Amino acid sequence: LSLSVCISSRELFSPSQKYQLLVYHADSLFHDKEYRNAVSKYTMALQQKKALSKTSKVRPSTGNAASTPQSQCLPSEIEVKYKMAECYTMLKQDKDAIAILDGIPSRQRTPKINMMLANLYKKAGQERSSVTSYKEVLRQCPLALDAILGLLSLSVKGAEVASMTINVIQSIPNLDWLSVWIKAYAFVHTGDNTRAINTICSLEKKSLLRDNVDLLGSLADLYFRAGDNKNSILKFEQAQMLDPYLIKGMDVYGYLLAREGRLEDVENLGCRLFNISDQHAEPWVVSGCHSFYSKRYSRALYLGAKAIQLNSNSVQALLLKGAALRNMGRVQEAIIHFREAIRLAPCRLDCYEGLIECYLASNSIREAMVMANNVYKTLGANAQTLTLLATVCLEDPVTQEKAKTLLDKALTQRPDYIKAVVKKAELLSREQKYEDGIALLRNALANQSDCVLHRILGDFLVAVNEYQEAMDQYSIALSLDPNDQKSLEGLQKMEKEESPTDATQEEDVDDMEGSGEEGDLEGSDSEAAQWADQEQWFGMQ
Repeated sequence: LSLSVCISSRELFSPSQKYQLLVYHADSLFHDKEYRNAVSKYTMALQQKKALSKTSKVRPSTGNAASTPQSQCLPSEIEVKYKMAECYTMLKQDKDAIAILDGIPSRQRTPKINMMLANLYKKAGQERSSVTSYKEVLRQCPLALDAILGLLSLSVKGAEVASMTINVIQSIPNLDWLSVWIKAYAFVHTGDNTRAINTICSLEKKSLLRDNVDLLGSLADLYFRAGDNKNSILKFEQAQMLDPYLIKGMDVYGYLLAREGRLEDVENLGCRLFNISDQHAEPWVVSGCHSFYSKRYSRALYLGAKAIQLNSNSVQALLLKGAALRNMGRVQEAIIHFREAIRLAPCRLDCYEGLIECYLASNSIREAMVMANNVYKTLGANAQTLTLLATVCLEDPVTQEKAKTLLDKALTQRPDYIKAVVKKAELLSREQKYEDGIALLRNALANQSDCVLHRILGDFLVAVNEYQEAMDQYSIALSLDPNDQKSLEGLQKMEKEESPTDATQEEDVDDMEGSGEEGDLEGSDSEAAQWADQEQWFGMQ
């Protein structure tokens, strides 16, 4: 209303007041999420400010006492440009946002402007410019932890980053833990999960940082990256108990619960997160995981897309959508999402696993082998990378022996690593070495209980005619994951084959003493091979 009055009668408002009105109007539009309209009004405000500056240069101050304080409290031109950049980022026009902020002279850039520039440069792949901007933030604010993490994510050495904060650390009491914190996250960003876990554990044990939710969340995420799902879930639960309103990391927690078949817990978690906030990606990802593991892939695809819309940097959302696309047969689209996930999280193995499974699904074994070898060289020879490479080798008859060697190395490093055990069992099944497979699976199940391992053990026991124990293993698998279709099929198949035997026994025997004896149920090798068919374990499956 005031702007209309201003346009109709220029005498009622001074040029500086018109500038203020335009900024206030643009701010209102920004808060109403009308970003394109807000940009238009901010641009008009900047033009008005430019005209105002020219007028003040041409016509010196008339001595009006009221004009001086008014000019001093005018909205900052730099702040207006920052708001314009925010609008452009919300509109996903990052180039325009960079152009606006680049137009601000370096000496006039505040820490938040440099921080936004650094993030935009990083997203655009301009790593050198991003590093420069992050360093400028640290020069002005040596304790800006986001800037520290930004530099570490761009492969700047931990020692160099620590040197930029050392003076502040030494001047403030009880801040010596920050050097250890920087060291821990330097390990995180180089993919050294073991040392990162040990360093964060040492921090978490210190009385000053005990029960810190952020550290517990990081620890849970690191256990997940290292393939230790049990400890990851424990740490997420611990963090959740300390902060019932925690959202960060809950997408990974929901995914882990879904993988274990705890779909009711996943559903409850999703409802609780939506009650906290539906403007974060995490609740949508958790609900998407519930749909995915309920085999409702179209719904999982929609929920994953919604999560990405809210946060385009959500790795778990990209993995969810990629996995849904893959299971719907849209492999090429899935590949795009897994590649984006790798760009955002180059040290997360599950991103590579999803991409490699897409290659295998489209019979691109060569591309899968190249990717697996790159991961092996980049992230080092650990149980996870060895198993990933072995998985690809199993697809080619020429490299079966190499796969066996790699799996043996992986199991030597981590005898309880489930994915390695599953793949080794698959190899032994192909070679019909069922007794060796049973020994391997019993050893793996000695200290842990897993649905897939119990099911595979059931398949192997069928192959050696141990029917009763096989049924027990299928039953255990279903108790762990009631939705495991293959365990259900195995159990039903055995029950169907057993029922005619029971009927014959009832006809031949008057009393019930022999009812517990085993019937003649010799299974063929082809049937055993059918039962031993294993599910893929990459990505979100």
